[in-house]
Amino acid sequence: MRVYLDLHIHSKYSTAVSREMNLPEIAREAARKGVKIVGTGDCLFPKWLNEIKELPNSEGIFWMGETYFVLSVEVEDSSRVHHIILVPGLSNAEELRERFASHSSNLDTDGRPRLHMDGAEIADIAFEAECLLGPSHSFTPWTGIYAHYKTIKKCYLEKFDHIKFIELGLSADTDYADRIAELSNLTFLSNSDAHSPKSNKLAREFNEMEISAFSFQEMKIAICREKGRRTTLNVGFYPEEGKYNRTACSSCYRQFGSSQMDEFSGRCPFCNGIIKLGVRDRIDRLADYQLPAHPDHRPPYLHLIPLTEIIAMALGVKTPYTTSVQKCWNELVAERTEIDILLWADLSNLEAEPRVVKAIDAFRSGKVIISPGGGGKYGEIHIPIPSQESLISQSHNQTSLLDY
Repeated sequence: MRVYLDLHIHSKYSTAVSREMNLPEIAREAARKGVKIVGTGDCLFPKWLNEIKELPNSEGIFWMGETYFVLSVEVEDSSRVHHIILVPGLSNAEELRERFASHSSNLDTDGRPRLHMDGAEIADIAFEAECLLGPSHSFTPWTGIYAHYKTIKKCYLEKFDHIKFIELGLSADTDYADRIAELSNLTFLSNSDAHSPKSNKLAREFNEMEISAFSFQEMKIAICREKGRRTTLNVGFYPEEGKYNRTACSSCYRQFGSSQMDEFSGRCPFCNGIIKLGVRDRIDRLADYQLPAHPDHRPPYLHLIPLTEIIAMALGVKTPYTTSVQKCWNELVAERTEIDILLWADLSNLEAEPRVVKAIDAFRSGKVIISPGGGGKYGEIHIPIPSQESLISQSHNQTSLLDY
């Protein structure tokens, strides 16, 4: 069977996370979204782990209603690099917590702990506890692995051969990452890193995987691409929409070329803010290939944004939280999930405002215009009006899922 997964979120016990990120709310919103398996996030935090323990569980999977949970945690190493750890069970989580306790000053105060260890040391403990581990949002300028290392191997050292996945992050996709040779044998994950259960945050990026049962082992086999299991689809933002896609000032958000950043010694000539190297330019510096070289196992990557944001764009309102947008979204997901509407629904039979139907179709076919983000400011995405369609220079066209 094929299921949708979002394996990187945070609980209400992490810094700058909504108080609504509790298990019932996450489970309810994931079900409406259509995501079947969600990472718990923050599974080393005592209060959160105690709440998770109250759920029924089997073979490393916990559930509430229609939503299944797998234990997960994001940790920060001594170089500020972030790593995702996927944990096979409660005893393994407790083992990690015990091993990390003497290396952290905030294990009991933040769901995403800082560890006074390097990546190789963290990986060593994670693998001894039979966990999966890989870098989070690998290309972002503050805490991505490539912001601190030219290769993943330099971070994980002899443990590199045990790394099975990387998380792409909102500012990168498969075409970006497959220009780097060392990533060709790794599975790519697209996750939300959600800090809120709202429908435009939770599972704003997600994965489709082929598994035969709901268990940690089945998910692990799919990530490792064994026994016919695999990731069959990555879904996420257009990279340009990510807030670190272009090289830009982190204060005034003016964008620069990477050579200009070097010329200005990393300081904005307009406001003296810090210029951060964007993901696109970082990929150009790291790339082994001029064009992406997709290995045979790489699944398609579908560019989408959350349905509430598409509705808001179609209705011409600034925020997806308005009454009109929420009313439309609730009506659409009353009988089917958001993912089903975005990916598979017959739009000719979809009962919705015609502008919304046209907008969904535009995203399915990639007929959108993007003003790239950078420096910490998200890019802006627009649906062209008919007179613009022949003039679009930044539009994106993607193959329909029906072609796969």
